[in-house]
Amino acid sequence: MTEKIEETYQVKADGVPAKVEIIDTEEEYVLAYRVERPEIPSATEAVLEDLKEKIVRQVKLSTEEFVDSKALEDVKEKFNKEAMELLEDELPETNKQTKEILIGNLIHEMLGLGDIEILLNDRHLEEIVVNGSDDPAWVYHKELGWLKTNIEFENEDEIYNYSSEIGRRVGKNISSLQPLLDAHLPSGDRTNATLYPISTQGNTITIRKFARDPWTITDFIKNGTIDREVAAFLWLCLQYELNLIVSGGTGAGKTSLLNVLMPFIPPNQRVLSIEDTREVSLPEFLHWVPLTTREPNPEGKGGVSMLDLLVNALRMRPDRILVGEIRKKKQAEVLFEAMHTGHSVYSTLHADTAEQTVRRLVNPPIDVPKTMVDAVDVNVVMFRDRRRNFRRTMEVAEVAEDENEELEARVIYEWMSKEDEINKKQESEHIYNTLKLHTGMTREEMNQNIEEKKQILKWMEDNDVSTVDEVGKVIAEYYSSPEKVIEASKKNEEPEKVY
Repeated sequence: MTEKIEETYQVKADGVPAKVEIIDTEEEYVLAYRVERPEIPSATEAVLEDLKEKIVRQVKLSTEEFVDSKALEDVKEKFNKEAMELLEDELPETNKQTKEILIGNLIHEMLGLGDIEILLNDRHLEEIVVNGSDDPAWVYHKELGWLKTNIEFENEDEIYNYSSEIGRRVGKNISSLQPLLDAHLPSGDRTNATLYPISTQGNTITIRKFARDPWTITDFIKNGTIDREVAAFLWLCLQYELNLIVSGGTGAGKTSLLNVLMPFIPPNQRVLSIEDTREVSLPEFLHWVPLTTREPNPEGKGGVSMLDLLVNALRMRPDRILVGEIRKKKQAEVLFEAMHTGHSVYSTLHADTAEQTVRRLVNPPIDVPKTMVDAVDVNVVMFRDRRRNFRRTMEVAEVAEDENEELEARVIYEWMSKEDEINKKQESEHIYNTLKLHTGMTREEMNQNIEEKKQILKWMEDNDVSTVDEVGKVIAEYYSSPEKVIEASKKNEEPEKVY
């Protein structure tokens, strides 16, 4: 069999190093993702099997520690310390690195998800899926798409046990009576599980990974997801509190774009984010209060919905409100009421075009009155090109009434697929008029402002200002001393000297 190694790198999880090879083989139609863990001598493995029960007895963990996802790292540390002391007594000749690997393997087996823990620690992966015990796990690589791994499962019970472990940590149950599970791992990774016979080929687990290093606007410009002009235009819109909805299909990058735009909010304003799972990551120095929903317990009590949080958020004197996704009519009504009462609101919605965004908002099941939907100022549509494996800002539109007083989405910027460019389709009317009303600026002054912001974004890109806090500091300094930052960008000074 002919094999070609496309890529090789190392991954480490709980002290266990693993070698990852991505291989092109003649046997498979897709690239193979091969994980090689360190080999443990069989004699050592046998001793370890005997030690498992002793370790479990010695490492006394409370019920609360087992079910509290926030306590997981403390539990691992406690387990590690106790297990290391036992191994020092039982395997004194074994070197420290091997002991760390042995303990890491135990942690994965007894407190984690086995070999899946290696995949969770691979920063190149976006998605991990288990389709049943007859099929190895699959992963979605950020650059290479779907890959077939060499991680296999003994039987359906093993997959079920992993699903139960995930559910237990968030106080949820999965069983033949409740065969569907939506939950999240302590890391924030979204998880869905299903049981046979609902999933006819076997028990499944799907994990969408939470970004460990959040994207920034600099990253998006560098990789072509957005261009400087559109980024500067949206910066202007967020600076002056226009309402924005990001649309797109599944995996198109809606939440990611919302995330990279949030540092454009002035640091002297109070931001509340409402999500099912924490995905937004704002600079530390922003006045930000993150809120997350909570599922009810098995008795159906204690649940906190997005609507509950949204209603409560309006009592917390927010300047800006960020809502993870518009799904239901009641959520949307409260959201648009917040817009009409003077709050700046940002959210996401499943829709493939700006026109479809408006249609979805004013028709069932969301079905918000047109008089409320006109509070949306800007709609950005994200697109995922699966053939070329990249994401793009496909449309930037303004929501306004036409001559017949019907709501329409007027596309201002549009992505051209063939050229892979974002072009300006027409001048904005509604957005510029709203900004003029809010700021008193003329169109010429607004265009000049956008050019200055483009210059600053280019400066950040050229100087690799790419972490959330670095980007946030530049923008905060711009709001404090705009002339200073504009001048520094023109002279290409080191950003560290500015903030």
